[in-house]
Amino acid sequence: MSEVVQVGAWGLLAGSALLLGAAIGFGVRVSQKVIATVMAFGAGVLISAVSYELVGEAYEQAGLAPAAIGTVIGAAAYTLGNLWLARRGARHRKRSGHHTAQAQPSEAQQGGSGLALAFGALLDGVPESAVIGVSLLDGGTVSTVTVAAVFISNVPEGLSSSAGMKRAGRGTTYVFGVWGAIAATSTLAAVLGYTVVGAFSPAGIAAVTAVAAGAILAMIADTMIPEAFEDAHLAIGLVTVSGFLVSFALSHV
Repeated sequence: MSEVVQVGAWGLLAGSALLLGAAIGFGVRVSQKVIATVMAFGAGVLISAVSYELVGEAYEQAGLAPAAIGTVIGAAAYTLGNLWLARRGARHRKRSGHHTAQAQPSEAQQGGSGLALAFGALLDGVPESAVIGVSLLDGGTVSTVTVAAVFISNVPEGLSSSAGMKRAGRGTTYVFGVWGAIAATSTLAAVLGYTVVGAFSPAGIAAVTAVAAGAILAMIADTMIPEAFEDAHLAIGLVTVSGFLVSFALSHV
């Protein structure tokens, strides 16, 4: 199997978790506490993966300054994109809609919000998938920790967001169309992360890795942790730390 096909398959696997979560969230009534708990666990897994697999690697390749600057740039870029989408109806795209104040708007309530939700999902998913491809550049094998972290975090994301889409009156075609497109885009992003970024210098690869890390960290803080805290605030710290330690253990096996 060629490395391009390999990395595409890993990207598709990680992205398919969104469809799995969507199927659960759209077809099964899941307790809000369960959604929040899984979201907190996924946040912990991603935080660990970002720390040791992304920022840590960027630091080793290029030093502190490029790693720090890239991380800040990634966080700033994500935040600006998120602010733009929030004004168009995608502010609560990861919310299940259980609480009215954080419910996703329907198309009737805010025209264009459906498209904004789709772009919001894209904004969240592309950095995660790109780093899967970049990870293949270091040692010739995809980082299974990164793939596992993205997969685990994508399940509650698809679950919670799809439940919110359903509450907002969006149909099956829209919900699975969005997540199917994001899964396909995840495959492409992973391939581009490998083929395009692979032509960069080590410092360039480190910078791209750090930028993706910053975007992912901003996404965790802005969308995942608030949803988790909403219904599992008494346990969120313990659950998040548990996810962090699982990912940490995997990265050091």
